[in-house]
Amino acid sequence: MTSNYDICVIGLGYIGLPTASIFATKGKKVLGVDVVERVVETINDGRIHIEEPDLDILVRAAVQSGNLQAATKPAEADTFIIAVPTPFHHDQESVRPDLSFVKSAVKSIANVVKPGNLIILESTSPVGTTEKMRDWLLEELPNNVADDFHFAHCPERILPGQMLKELVTNDRIAGGLTPEAAERACRLYETFCTAEIFLTDARTAELAKLTENSYRDVNIAFANEMSMICDQLDIDVWELIKLANRHPRVNILNPGPGVGGHCIAVDPWFIVSACPDRARLIETARRVNDSKPAHVLGQIRERAARFRKPIIACLGLAFKADVDDLRESPAMSIAERLAEEYGDDLIVCEPHIRELPKSLAGKATLGLAEDAIQKADIVVLLVDHRPFKRLSRRILDQRVVIDTRGCWK
Repeated sequence: MTSNYDICVIGLGYIGLPTASIFATKGKKVLGVDVVERVVETINDGRIHIEEPDLDILVRAAVQSGNLQAATKPAEADTFIIAVPTPFHHDQESVRPDLSFVKSAVKSIANVVKPGNLIILESTSPVGTTEKMRDWLLEELPNNVADDFHFAHCPERILPGQMLKELVTNDRIAGGLTPEAAERACRLYETFCTAEIFLTDARTAELAKLTENSYRDVNIAFANEMSMICDQLDIDVWELIKLANRHPRVNILNPGPGVGGHCIAVDPWFIVSACPDRARLIETARRVNDSKPAHVLGQIRERAARFRKPIIACLGLAFKADVDDLRESPAMSIAERLAEEYGDDLIVCEPHIRELPKSLAGKATLGLAEDAIQKADIVVLLVDHRPFKRLSRRILDQRVVIDTRGCWK
């Protein structure tokens, strides 16, 4: 019997919503599932709850075509795609991946799956999670065996701000618990993916995604470590990097206030937790990047000590330029600490949000960049959003400027 839906996507966040929408615009009948009722209502109205260029157009088209619906509970489908968060618990003793969202998603589909279904995990996950997903489902279905279903891991590779382009044009990996599962996943993503799709096993696919983000993290850590060395030696790190990069085989990245986002700031810990005795470089890089916000705070405090009651303007809260995503953002952690120390004398500027997050509400003021700079004694650029780059340098005169992104160099 044919299901009402071709695809059921569990999780309608930064990955699930674009994925569900693009499948729908390619003719697939898609049910998107999210536990937040407000999100479901917003999508069914043809609107979006996250900020991403042109995503509103895609979602509206998908909903108006009748191919995309949203609900709080899954329904029968031929394929289930799980795209939920995979955070981690981190204390001084250990780093532990939190797979509770994946487990809940698997349990939620147990009463609607049927033999022959393809079940895909898109969430970036520790090695072995696809196998756990299989085992969790079979625990809920004691009369079934693994061969009744097809399990695969197909990690996303899209960059916030360029999601819709990269969703189509970036190479993909389809890693199956069986070759048949990988083949079926590959055929599904060929619906919209114009790039090459590489077939492998699930564990290799899981580690490939973690490796990509760990590679980025290690390279950013080198740049951040050099920036802290330059601060101590009174050297302009931006000039240093520009000169070093003139070497034909050197390409140092730009430093910043730390590393954030749901991928690079999280995924390396999954490798560290799996192989703590081997992943020494990866762990060290992660700790270097985690230490950078404290270094920036030290710079701000040192300048603030020159004033009796300094007014500080922090430009940017997002984890990267030109997005509204605050997850794991070093700018957020810096602003939160400054709000505790300086309170109403802190003005926060973030052009992609309409109100301060709860951790800052009532402790700091949300303002426009030009107004904030004119009032401020100290201006701290934390995120190189385009509007900040376009600011006249004249308004920075007579202000103490801490530019963590080299935006105004």
